[in-house]
Amino acid sequence: MERIEHTTISTNGINMHVTSIGTGPVILFLHGFPDLWYSWRHQLLSFAALGYRAIAPDLRGYGDSDAPPSPESYTILHIVGDLVGLLDSLGVDRVFLVGHDWGAIVAWWLCMIRPDRVKALVNTSVVFNPRNPSVKPVDKFRALFGDDYYVCRFQEAGEIEEDFAQVDTKKLITRFFVSRNPRPPCIPKSVGFRGLPDPPSLPAWLTEQDVSFYGDKFSQKGFTGGLNYYRAMNLSWELTAPWAGLQIKVPVKFIVGDLDITYNIPGTKEYLHGGGLKKHVPFLQEVVVMEGVGHFLQQEKPDEVTDHIYGFFEKFKTRETSSL
Repeated sequence: MERIEHTTISTNGINMHVTSIGTGPVILFLHGFPDLWYSWRHQLLSFAALGYRAIAPDLRGYGDSDAPPSPESYTILHIVGDLVGLLDSLGVDRVFLVGHDWGAIVAWWLCMIRPDRVKALVNTSVVFNPRNPSVKPVDKFRALFGDDYYVCRFQEAGEIEEDFAQVDTKKLITRFFVSRNPRPPCIPKSVGFRGLPDPPSLPAWLTEQDVSFYGDKFSQKGFTGGLNYYRAMNLSWELTAPWAGLQIKVPVKFIVGDLDITYNIPGTKEYLHGGGLKKHVPFLQEVVVMEGVGHFLQQEKPDEVTDHIYGFFEKFKTRETSSL
């Protein structure tokens, strides 16, 4: 881990913390909630050894990157703008792209808005959901799952932060990471995250050192930056109206665990396997469902995920080399 380089670059009005290692074609890794660049630690080292330059930033609001206070500063256009500025700052024209959770949502939109900057995409956990012109996303979740659904609970500024503050940060992080319940997470206010049972002992893929790293960073930064992504969802919906109906036209591989809550949202399996995703992502080439794997698949099964990513990107790396 000490070989990973840490830098700070200025992009889109913020300072972004960026980690990188290796030389060769660039792979950009995007994390989700409640996560950091650190969730890609295994892949960073592996891909550097495989002949790639692996880059993983702390996205806006996380870790050692700036965290503007207002939710209005966290629309999908802000985050995509941060990444375009990051690539420009590094002098990188086009990248191989990998996303997870919120990072997957950002990756879908980066490919839609700036396909000229992406060679190919491996996305994980969150399928592309086209913009529904008749209903805002938070309203849709509320109608499906009620006010206690976590996305709805995250909307009120300060309320969930106060709830989180009543739980030891390391315990809270552990609860998020080790959950194996694929049902939609609904947390009544009367219970709160503070009222959830203590997490079980750590699985083999998550160490005390890992939990301490996350816990220390979120204790310093707080969770508001990450929560603001959820609070900007409806505003992002309004701002992305000009791109309604566009397809994502980069080569794509999609990976998800069968115990991931995102895979078990009603209708998702049918959409993914019945041609719905392919309709909106016409260059979708592979779909992989990892058995017995939860949400944080890149940490839970790092070698398998690395193999999936490597096998897909190598096809395009070979094509580039042969065309020179």
